Amino acid sequence: MVIAAHPDDPEFGCAGTVLKWAQAGRKITYVLLTSGDKGSHDPDLRPGRLAAMREEEQRAAAQDLGVEQVIFLRYPDGLLENTLELRRQLSSVIRQHRPHVVMTIDPWRHYQLHPDHRAAGQAALDAVYAAREWYIFPEQLVGELEPWRVREVYLFWTDNADYWEDISACIDARISALARHASQVGLDMEKLARRIRERAREAGEKAGYEYAEGFKRFRFRNAARV
Repeated sequence: MVIAAHPDDPEFGCAGTVLKWAQAGRKITYVLLTSGDKGSHDPDLRPGRLAAMREEEQRAAAQDLGVEQVIFLRYPDGLLENTLELRRQLSSVIRQHRPHVVMTIDPWRHYQLHPDHRAAGQAALDAVYAAREWYIFPEQLVGELEPWRVREVYLFWTDNADYWEDISACIDARISALARHASQVGLDMEKLARRIRERAREAGEKAGYEYAEGFKRFRFRNAARV
């Protein structure tokens, strides 16, 4: 499960790993906390229309990467906060979908200026904790629904990577998926593609790969078994 703030965050942050894992048979769900309704400087493009465009772009990119499901929580773009209600909602999503791995934005990245990115990462981590506890949001535990313990968390856009995924075979597909977000990256992808390759090459150098994505990885004991 990938939990991020905006459409295009997964493609900028971890799309190579997502594609690689999907090709290996893993079932992947995206959870986008906003629909990116502030992501334009065009005064004639109304937020509702922009949100619809960005959701469509995100679904297309996710399909290219082999993602099974995309969930939009539709919180206001640019105003995201790590509230108790958001934590409750994400806890419910985790308990329902039972992911073994959660990938999200590193909220502690040095000088992380975007408030939505900080809030998304912190809310996701708080929800991972809440989802495993019997007495946190117990009203969710009805029928056969039980607490769920995530096995691992991978933080992308981190300054403290300690795990790298080799995406050398996926770099072209990663860039193609990012191109689906035309409202954000435009139609001329040449410059952006160079930047993506340069950053992936820099990450790869640290692990001995041609191209890589780096993460801060947490592995938890006593994770749920299936």
